[in-house]
Amino acid sequence: MQPSQPQNPDPNALNIELSEAIAEGEYANLALIAHSSSEFVVDFIRMMPGAPKAKVKARIILTPEHAKRLLSALEENIQRFEQSYGPIKLHQETPAYPINFGGAVGEA
Repeated sequence: MQPSQPQNPDPNALNIELSEAIAEGEYANLALIAHSSSEFVVDFIRMMPGAPKAKVKARIILTPEHAKRLLSALEENIQRFEQSYGPIKLHQETPAYPINFGGAVGEA
């Protein structure tokens, strides 16, 4: 006997694999963003108090189109979060990170 197959599989369904190691996630409390004419590079960094170095925990490279889609998805999810849990409060002062990779640097 063969395993049963779904009756009408969705032809647009995306089968996503999530390994156990990736599912654990990485904590990051800083993101640095750089871009060229063809890509955005987002480095997720973990800074710890008193530590002499901050480590890049993940680097994601996106096309400009996908970067804009990510921005839209984040905005939508932040709106949903705030509807459920109230406004996210930001500190007034922007932290001064002594990090510059020789180009335009965004902050998150």
